[in-house]
Amino acid sequence: MNGRAVLSCMVLAIECDGAVIETAEGIADAGHPLIEAYIKNWAAQCGYCTPGFIVTARVLLDRNPDPTVDEIKEALSGNLCRCGTYPAHVKAVLEAARVLKGEN
Repeated sequence: MNGRAVLSCMVLAIECDGAVIETAEGIADAGHPLIEAYIKNWAAQCGYCTPGFIVTARVLLDRNPDPTVDEIKEALSGNLCRCGTYPAHVKAVLEAARVLKGEN
C-alpha cells in the first residue's frame, strides 16, 4: 500500500481509500522478474505464503536493488511459510535482483 508492505489483516478498508494498492497479481501482470525467479527456484509449494513473500520482496527490491542475504532474510522475516521453503525465497530474491541489474 503506497509502496509499503502491509499486513492486509491489519489494515481497515477505509485506510485504503485513495491509496495505491499493489498485489502479487499486479506484480505478475507487470512481468516483474520476481515471478520467474520464484518459479525457477521452487520458492512456492502450496502457494499459501507466496503473495506475501512476492509483495514484500518487491518492496525490498524497490528500496534496495542489491540486497545481501541478511537484508533479504530481515525483510522477509514477517512472512510465514508452512512448507519451509525459506531458503528458496532468498535464492529467488537474489536472482530477481541480478535480473533487474541486467546480470542475467
